[in-house]
Amino acid sequence: MANRLPLFNPPPRLLMGPGPINADPRVLRAMSVPLLGQYDPDFRQLMRDSQELYRQVFETRNRATVLVDGTARAGIEAILVSLVCPGDVVLVPVFGRFGNLLCEIASRCGADIRRVEATWGTVFSLETIEAAIREHRPRLVAVCQGDTSTTMCQPLEGLGELCRTYGAISYVDATASIGGNPLPVDAWKLDAVSVGLQKCLGGPAGISPVTLSDAVVEQIENRKHLESGLQSEGYQPGAGPRIASNYFDLAMIVGYWEHGLNHHTEATTMLYAAYECARILLEEGLQAAHARHRLHCQALQAGLVAMGLRLFGDRAHQMQNVTGVYVPAEVDGEAVRRTLLSDFGIEIGTSFGPLAGVIWRIGTMGYNAQRTPVLQTLACLAATLRIHGMKLPSDGVAEAILVYSQLK
Repeated sequence: MANRLPLFNPPPRLLMGPGPINADPRVLRAMSVPLLGQYDPDFRQLMRDSQELYRQVFETRNRATVLVDGTARAGIEAILVSLVCPGDVVLVPVFGRFGNLLCEIASRCGADIRRVEATWGTVFSLETIEAAIREHRPRLVAVCQGDTSTTMCQPLEGLGELCRTYGAISYVDATASIGGNPLPVDAWKLDAVSVGLQKCLGGPAGISPVTLSDAVVEQIENRKHLESGLQSEGYQPGAGPRIASNYFDLAMIVGYWEHGLNHHTEATTMLYAAYECARILLEEGLQAAHARHRLHCQALQAGLVAMGLRLFGDRAHQMQNVTGVYVPAEVDGEAVRRTLLSDFGIEIGTSFGPLAGVIWRIGTMGYNAQRTPVLQTLACLAATLRIHGMKLPSDGVAEAILVYSQLK
């Protein structure tokens, strides 16, 4: 007889790391409704409505605003593999792990990568990026807005205009920042942006909203090569080289969304989730959501400082939804994280590369950007540090409450 495995019953967790976070119950509820066929008229209307919702989330009028099935990395890879031809010069300002990821993916597309580096915990000035563009003359400039590995938020205002001045395409990975930090795509003249649900949008990972300017669509269409089973009589492929990935071929993905091209089967429940994430965000209002994330981040930081902990990085360019804090010398950082998870059911993050074991990363984003999760995290972190032998001047709770009380 085959082994019978028990029903998986996940333990209760408060996910206060850099993402994923606890999904909004309304999103989980939306994912539980019945499936529809991908060409059902009601489902096609849901697709059109989702496009319109995400145009508002991105603050854009881009027609080609679609969703790519897969985690946030699917959106990144779809944009890069659809835009980058072998030999193209791609400039990547790297200020954390996820700038390295952009280099990794673009290099696999055959790009000639030109990196500029900033010390982790800092960001780039527009002047530094312009100097690099002048030196390298890239076809594409790819940058993260918020890099959770360092908790820094790269200023983007002026970047799109700068890229257009030098004839380059601008691409922004805003996975970790969208919904918690301003990102007016059209006002900042950004050409391509991809995001995910699992951070400030308050959903699960599994689908990636992207938005593409008309100029980007034109370049992608020039590389359009339909798979043989979809070609009709008189079909003419694009003049450019075929996009190397079928699944991440944005020419066909946009065709699926706009014209019903039978490119793939839509991840139905993930689209339900994405729709609800955007609906909830827009119901709250973008500016209100940004202010909420900023408030809870400030409350968390006030509590951490009151404990005697030291915050990481350039505070003027801090993401509004993730905080880096140095691991105190008196404790083992990983042991603290294990105790916090096993005894209190709270997850916080470590970091990568030069910051591995140096900082913890604590998120206040999406559904968890609320007073109760922040206060609970502070109280339990303080208790955990005391368990591990630290003496603290405060548990930080009263100081965080003071931040909240100042709004009344």
